[in-house]
Amino acid sequence: MKTTNELFMQAPAQRIFALAGDTERWPEILPHYRYVRVLREEGEIRTVAMGAWRDMIPVAWIAEQRNDECTPAIDFRHVGGWTQGMQVRWQFEPQGGGTLVRIVHELDFKFPVAAKLLGRAVVGRFFVENIAEKTLRRIKELSERG
Repeated sequence: MKTTNELFMQAPAQRIFALAGDTERWPEILPHYRYVRVLREEGEIRTVAMGAWRDMIPVAWIAEQRNDECTPAIDFRHVGGWTQGMQVRWQFEPQGGGTLVRIVHELDFKFPVAAKLLGRAVVGRFFVENIAEKTLRRIKELSERG
């Protein structure tokens, strides 16, 4: 399963990257996030426990996060929860006075085909796309304020 959410923001890539990469603050700035807890930091990798709301349904996972300021990009590898194995990459592409921000989620399901199709609908559309879209819209709002 691969899903992509993207949104153009009238703000410089570094400003957006700073907001998106500061995951510890997400519960303060993203209303659909319940918590983000840093579990461990080892060099460039931090392991975070994250919880969000998908409407009224609580969801949670553990991910390893790596922020690459030079590219810029933010990578997550889900290491716990029902999205274990998911790879997530935030990309920031400067374009015409702003930045195209793209979040790509990739997950290979390890169960039968019928479950795979259900997994795409539930994990892909219901969970990933919904939360990623809310996150992008709010980051856009905040980054465009300056």
